[in-house]
Amino acid sequence: MDTAPLQFLHAHATHPQAEMAVRLVWAQLASRNVQAIHPTLGWCYFTDELAPQAELVLQSLRELLPDVAWVGASGVGVLATGVEYFDEPALAVMVCNLPREDFQLFNGCQPLRELSRDGYEPYTALVHADAQVPELPELLEELAQRTQSHYLYGGVTVGRRDAVHVAVDPKQALPSAQTGVWRGGLSGVSFAYRPHMLTRMTQGCVPIGPSREVTDADRNVVYELDGQPALGCLLQDLNLLADARTAGWEREAIPRIRNTLVGLTDADTDLMEHGQHFGADTRVRHLVGLDPGRHGVAMADVVEPGMRLAFCKRNANAARQDLIRMATEIREELDPQDGSRTGPVGAVYISCAGRGGSHFGSPHAEMEILAHALGDVPLVGFFAGGEIARYHLFGYTGVLTVWG
Repeated sequence: MDTAPLQFLHAHATHPQAEMAVRLVWAQLASRNVQAIHPTLGWCYFTDELAPQAELVLQSLRELLPDVAWVGASGVGVLATGVEYFDEPALAVMVCNLPREDFQLFNGCQPLRELSRDGYEPYTALVHADAQVPELPELLEELAQRTQSHYLYGGVTVGRRDAVHVAVDPKQALPSAQTGVWRGGLSGVSFAYRPHMLTRMTQGCVPIGPSREVTDADRNVVYELDGQPALGCLLQDLNLLADARTAGWEREAIPRIRNTLVGLTDADTDLMEHGQHFGADTRVRHLVGLDPGRHGVAMADVVEPGMRLAFCKRNANAARQDLIRMATEIREELDPQDGSRTGPVGAVYISCAGRGGSHFGSPHAEMEILAHALGDVPLVGFFAGGEIARYHLFGYTGVLTVWG
């Protein structure tokens, strides 16, 4: 029996009432004959203005498409092909007809398993996590070990009013009191291996100094880099070293230090690509303090000797170019060479809340760049409080998954 081609449909709308937002989305999906593709899996992302009505959103979607398994999350913004929604109640939905044997949902009642009773093995997984989860980095690393690729992707839910994530499958029973909307913990969907499903990450910061090895550190404070005082290295990269010998230098230095970030990688991972750009495994963290007495620099992560470090800053032009590079590479890899495939057919994109809006120059700019580079592909996602790739938490990045 021939397998049906993989198809994705998406829709998005804004309305303060959850029921009306769903109706607007459904009108778009129905006009494209959504029932004809026999959808099995759906993504549901909504801004935090709609998060208090998450149960109603999910209930309405399940009534309209009762055979679909749903995953999703709330964020300060949501996105779809070519458009971004911030500071307004908005909903973005996408469905596809991925074979049922190719995915399984997990949540607080149904954990992700390395091997299920029916022989299903997860290759990778989309994860939505609550920001308040204790020891989230350790939990993500353990979760990644349950997949064949040891690779997760996803984001951290965030909201000024409420933060929730969604995971419910009509073929998996839940306790009667549970609606499929989760607060706390994590949830998502795992996928079996597919040769034409690709995930890539794009960075949003550029180094302002060289890559150095951490040679002395205690928890989150670095004291030496390449055997030199860490604070001195920071001031050198900011061209403030000479000013530090004059009175009142802090008035100029502190604002510039506050706008400085740090890129970190593990000891066995390259910090830079091509000697000047951060690699995919570089984690950007904030500086949170200085220790002038011991020439230390404190950052928002645990640092160990042997790790690589470079001070950095946000850069919209570099983020734009890296976004184009990432999408173009994926499109080239998925574009048909012999007519056997149709190229990209659907995508999920999770971006940092600090990247959306005006960071790329104008409203919707990030999504317009992505649509231009990737093509007119059904895409949904959200602006997160932290991005997940492999088993790390990132900041100021974008994580793109594309099916072909």
